[in-house]
Amino acid sequence: MLGPEVVNEMVEIVRQIKERIKEAQDRQKSYADARRTDLQFSIGDEVFLKLRKYVFDPKHVIYHEEVMLNPDLSYDEKPEAILDRKVQQLRNKSISSMKVLWSHHVYEEATWEFEDKMKEKYPELFE
Repeated sequence: MLGPEVVNEMVEIVRQIKERIKEAQDRQKSYADARRTDLQFSIGDEVFLKLRKYVFDPKHVIYHEEVMLNPDLSYDEKPEAILDRKVQQLRNKSISSMKVLWSHHVYEEATWEFEDKMKEKYPELFE
């Protein structure tokens, strides 16, 4: 059990820590402000600009499309295509699975699903 003295002592320690952190932040800010100067140029001044080479990376491009939301803020996923099939042979049985591309997803996000469950749920995909 903690007595009120211990609690008061901990509150005082926390207050001192906060005060010291604030002092350190203020000191750092004053150092940064002293070294910061606003640059002003006039016509005819020669200025050296250092530019970084920018490489376009298509992985950082975000593609979006509108999705119709249900009242509970969920949306319906439907399979768009079967990309691949495989059969895993076990000792006593074989398991058929297929790689499915879902609506609102890109090729890299395709998932492996059990073929029999997909036939049950989406028979129109196999017609």
